[in-house]
Amino acid sequence: MTRKRLLVLGLDSVPPQLLYEDLRDLTSNLQLFLDIKGILLSNYPPITVPMWGVMLTGRSAGELGVYGFRHRRPGDVGVSYVVSSRSIPGGWVWDVLGGRLGLRSLVVGVPPGYPARRVRGWFVSCFLTPGVDRAFAWPPGIRGEVLAAGGGDYVFDVKYRSGDKEGVRRGLWRLAETQFRVVRHLLRSKPWDFAMYMHIGTDRVHHAFWKYWDPEHPRYPGEGNPYEDVIPEYYALVDRLVGELLEELPRDTEVIVVSDHGAKAMKGAFAINQWLVEQGYLKLREQPRKPGVDLEWSMIDWSRTVAWAWGGYYSRVYINLKGREPQGIVGREEYWSVVEQLKRDIEKIRGPDGEKWNNKAYHPTELYPEVRGDAPDLMVYLDNLSWRPAGTIGWPSIYLEENDRGPDDAVHDWLGIIGGNAEVLKDFVKGGGLVPIQKVKSIILAHYGLEPEEDVDR
Repeated sequence: MTRKRLLVLGLDSVPPQLLYEDLRDLTSNLQLFLDIKGILLSNYPPITVPMWGVMLTGRSAGELGVYGFRHRRPGDVGVSYVVSSRSIPGGWVWDVLGGRLGLRSLVVGVPPGYPARRVRGWFVSCFLTPGVDRAFAWPPGIRGEVLAAGGGDYVFDVKYRSGDKEGVRRGLWRLAETQFRVVRHLLRSKPWDFAMYMHIGTDRVHHAFWKYWDPEHPRYPGEGNPYEDVIPEYYALVDRLVGELLEELPRDTEVIVVSDHGAKAMKGAFAINQWLVEQGYLKLREQPRKPGVDLEWSMIDWSRTVAWAWGGYYSRVYINLKGREPQGIVGREEYWSVVEQLKRDIEKIRGPDGEKWNNKAYHPTELYPEVRGDAPDLMVYLDNLSWRPAGTIGWPSIYLEENDRGPDDAVHDWLGIIGGNAEVLKDFVKGGGLVPIQKVKSIILAHYGLEPEEDVDR
């Protein structure tokens, strides 16, 4: 059986409106192979890590035990560990292609991918990589080749929460040009059967420059501001680099382009721990002496605390549970009543002017067929993701105009993109309808003639 090669191009955080409508005229190379256009429906939580893992293993975040790029262990109120490639050891689509069909895969930038995964083929790790002096390439022998193709270096990410907007812009251009140059080299020089490249820069440009581009953003500085064209220019840059990349593809290659979630304007941040204090769930030994203080273990009166939270694009709330937390006070017999009361209270939160919000709070068992790993007790989405939960305390109000972790203009959204010229898409993307993110693995397997039930590693 002769199979066409498949390239999956991942563009992190790209929403349908931008690629299919607003920036269509600036993305002519991408439009050339978008014969089929669909809408990807992300899952819980719509966060870069774990959504690429959900997409390419076909398993939910609960089954994977990955709920964000950082996790806490029971008993730790602060940051405990960052997810790595070891957090999702197997079951990826390239594992199936290699194990069942003996196909060689070329994978670049797919998270969580550090340390570099051992694959049947070649792997370059993702934005979680600390630097080029680490184990970022598989097999290790291609490390020098990657660096040489990148002009002596390789850029994994850019610091996007920064007031130095010129520096962020320069970093984004360097990231794109370096990574695409390396990917072109690898596509040209390796005898691959399946290839995937995930580009993180589209996510970063949204977070850093959305308010300058979107007139509907609550903090839009007005027409003619110095950064209003950064997002369109970056999409045009990526499109040019995609065009150059397409020239490297063998003639027997089909293409799928996909994002893991979408993006939209951040209306503001909500001080979730400060709200928990106001509601009596979280008790402090003393009030913070300045605004924007991180919640630390020593600040909390654990003998009277019922719950506390982490901030992020969604909030993870933890119950001070007896037998699990070092100074837990909530008994197992009352756990579910506390969870349900917290849910009701969260869903009643309103906006700064009393406006009704669309809030959702879920226990992980409501979302996933299996809950593994260090899961939170509640997963909280404020105003349909438009407000970012802030974990810091000491603010004069629970409503913050800006993100508490540095400049950030965008939040994530539920809808992403899926399209391309691959024939297999016709069976899954019909009438521009929704494609659940967990179906993408099945689409890739179907391209190579494998049914989902044949995925023995699932």
